[in-house]
Amino acid sequence: MAATMAASTAMTSLSSNPDLDLATRHRYGDPEAFEEVYQRFAQMVFNLTYRMSGTVEEAEDLAQEVFLRIHRHLGRFNGRSALKTWVYRVTLNHCRSKLGRKRYPTQPLAEENDGEGARLVDESRSPEDLAVAHDTGHQVSLALRELKPVFREAVVLRDLQGLSYEEIAEILKVRIGTVRSRIARGRDRLRIVLENKT
Repeated sequence: MAATMAASTAMTSLSSNPDLDLATRHRYGDPEAFEEVYQRFAQMVFNLTYRMSGTVEEAEDLAQEVFLRIHRHLGRFNGRSALKTWVYRVTLNHCRSKLGRKRYPTQPLAEENDGEGARLVDESRSPEDLAVAHDTGHQVSLALRELKPVFREAVVLRDLQGLSYEEIAEILKVRIGTVRSRIARGRDRLRIVLENKT
């Protein structure tokens, strides 16, 4: 009874921050709150775990573990960053923890993988263009494996996940200047590796 009253009180005093509201609802036992978080971020989490691990099976395992962690800790989310940033940070930290120093492959950018790649196909492009894109994507994927993890993370978050410098700085908990430096060095290293493969 007391828990129900506390939940009811919490629900009537929600803030103007929808992310914080979700965390508050979850903390007071609303099962739909976590479901909303899952629906919003499931694809994003899987994409990142896939790019970090390189296999669908491992990515699925990592993503499931990430959401277990999110479920466990969502009630502690305090709204100091966007929920998206917090979820990225939880995901990246979990990948680091589980993959450790393993030189994990990244997602092939243009390879089909259980239907994932099929969604990236541009039907307006000729077969020749698609073949070139596939080969280029495969070469980039191989080259990314040779980057140091700090540079790979920065390049993946910026160039493959499309995050802003500010978002990446929040996720990695470093200054924007550091983010820019890591991205620049990662791209330079990527270019050198690609040039050496041709």
